[in-house]
Amino acid sequence: MIALLDYGSGNLRSVHKALLKAGAQVRVATTPAEIGDARALVLPGVGAFDDCINALRRQELLGAAQDFIKTGKPFLGICVGYQALFEKSEEFNSCAAGLGVFAGSVVRFAEKPGLKIPQIGWNRIEITRPDCPLYRGIPDGSYVYFVHSFFPQPVDAGIVATRTTYGEPFASSVWRDNVYATQFHPEKSQKVGLQLLKNFADLAG
Repeated sequence: MIALLDYGSGNLRSVHKALLKAGAQVRVATTPAEIGDARALVLPGVGAFDDCINALRRQELLGAAQDFIKTGKPFLGICVGYQALFEKSEEFNSCAAGLGVFAGSVVRFAEKPGLKIPQIGWNRIEITRPDCPLYRGIPDGSYVYFVHSFFPQPVDAGIVATRTTYGEPFASSVWRDNVYATQFHPEKSQKVGLQLLKNFADLAG
């Protein structure tokens, strides 16, 4: 059973459907109690960093997510759910502190001639950690789907599982121990995304 955190994020339904299609059993959790004995946890997200953090805090899911990560069971953050794992964001003069699982901050793409911000659409991933279990059966250079203006800059380059270039190279996913996170949307990334979610579900056992 994978718990999917519901704090009002817009992409919850599509993540739920994609996890089911990948063969996972899913429980939508709006309270810490509903996480229960889940074997894995997914934090989805679209929109602003502060909105995500503040909504999680209101529902007492922020601490619950931190506690879950400490159990060593698989955790997956998606898009803003990826950014939330870092210490802080520069978005809209953000005031909220992130979960602080990873050192680093979330920054905006630099303005460059001809570069549209946000990045919306398909882009390639360079797999920098081929040992990462999420990318089993996924070829290097695969295309995945992005919608974002901001991205994390990890202090520890060793956690970067994939890089993508959009005006500049950035960490499009990370992995350390039981924590996995992607800036792209697996639920919108068709065959590649479903394979990634299946790999995550397999980690849950």
